[in-house]
Amino acid sequence: MQDKKYRLNVAAVILSSSYPFDCRVFIAKRNDMDDVWQFPQGGIDENENPKSAILRELEEEIGTKDVEFIATYPKWLNYDFPSKIAHKMYPYDGQSQKYFLLRLRPSAKINLRTKHPEFSSYKFVNLQELFKIITHFKRPLYVKVIKYFQEKGYI
Repeated sequence: MQDKKYRLNVAAVILSSSYPFDCRVFIAKRNDMDDVWQFPQGGIDENENPKSAILRELEEEIGTKDVEFIATYPKWLNYDFPSKIAHKMYPYDGQSQKYFLLRLRPSAKINLRTKHPEFSSYKFVNLQELFKIITHFKRPLYVKVIKYFQEKGYI
């Protein structure tokens, strides 16, 4: 049996600036797939640590790194790419992700018109709505991460 190859990746669960009074999370709609919503995420560059990577990815994807770190999911989580996109991600079979729980600072300005736009729109949703909207192949990871942050009392 051949071992799968996973790309190192970071992902951000971003709470609105009104947290903890209003617990809504940021999701964005990909501009390269039909009706696919997800958390901001991206690969880790060589010689880059996960915390630096998430700040860089946020600036590249949503135009801001004006966030506060709240918590980190303690493990790396793997998922396989669906067959529709696997060919674009060759030689990787999936991604191994480190999740961060962040709060958007009130001064933050989200700008999706970045140098290489990945998202066409965004919104803040409650947790029940999140699981109805997000893309199916990431749902098990999102459930696991959100449940962990809930059990720890962060959300």
